[in-house]
Amino acid sequence: MAERLEFELVSPEKLLKSESVEMVVVPGAEGDLGVLPGHSPLIATVRPGVIDIHESGTVKERIFVAGGFCEVSPERCTVLAEEAMPVTAIDKAAAEKRLEDANQAWQKADDATKAKAEAERHVAEAMVAAAG
Repeated sequence: MAERLEFELVSPEKLLKSESVEMVVVPGAEGDLGVLPGHSPLIATVRPGVIDIHESGTVKERIFVAGGFCEVSPERCTVLAEEAMPVTAIDKAAAEKRLEDANQAWQKADDATKAKAEAERHVAEAMVAAAG
């Protein structure tokens, strides 16, 4: 049997996923992180985007994350996500509405709230892109 990596996806509310995988690709702030068994230890910021879980050389599952942090060790990859859901569960119309609302909030934001509004725009843009 090929080497495996323990993958965990955790939200503020609960453990969303815990399974042994061949490879996981995480949307890191500095670029996508492909994690295989034996990976060097690291901690990275996760940008809004899609986690791809690979099995038998293909993508088995895709999960949208709104951002967070990723900790990698040679045996494990743990993603602490602010928000997460299977890509198949994204309602494209709702995602587009979220983006529209985020754009309007950003336009009305003052200096104190501009950064938060900008972050929500990035999440909504990534969600719309993930929905296809």
